[in-house]
Amino acid sequence: MKPELTIEKLVESAQRFCEFESRENHMELIGITDGKAVGTYVEHKFQHFLQSQYNVDIGSSAKGIDLPGDEIQTDIKVTSISQPQSSCPFKNARQKIFGLGYNLLVFVYDKRDTNDTCTLHFTHCTFIGKERTADFTTTKRLREMVYDGANKEDIIGFLQDKNVPGDDIVYNDLADEIFKHLPKQGYLTISNALQWRLQYARVITLENRVPGVINYEW
Repeated sequence: MKPELTIEKLVESAQRFCEFESRENHMELIGITDGKAVGTYVEHKFQHFLQSQYNVDIGSSAKGIDLPGDEIQTDIKVTSISQPQSSCPFKNARQKIFGLGYNLLVFVYDKRDTNDTCTLHFTHCTFIGKERTADFTTTKRLREMVYDGANKEDIIGFLQDKNVPGDDIVYNDLADEIFKHLPKQGYLTISNALQWRLQYARVITLENRVPGVINYEW
């Protein structure tokens, strides 16, 4: 019987997967420039890699994230080193301040093709705990404001100035929650759009200096 997957084993498996796949010839991807197609390819290979070793719950579009198990709750993101970013569903404005609500496992690759070879050199692999998935600048400033003695109106004004999605009711509720539960410092860059736009340039270079963020670099 296969052992249950844990976060620790997930991170270890991701590291081994990157090291193994960086040495492979991915002939199916020769000439493929669509980042979404490359991402789907890598995600499926990693899911199969996990399933070969562990008892793991694999997600579907209905479940929302790739690894939805109660103890895992992790979405897999695959992105090119040339522009390390991806999108994720917009749920509500508080995600930008209090985090996405699930962990992220980010694979960053450098793709090189010849006529008969394709290499995916994984330059970074980063696990981001859900408590660190909020927006860096927004949480940094909100934390500073609270420490500096800002009042509720100051917080609401900041949220309005930054065009955090929402109306007066949303801003009022967020301000109350910020004072009750000071947001943890996030490390993503989250751009407002119909879908959140997640940018990873900062988080993949933290070099394991932040609790809740685990980095591997090659």
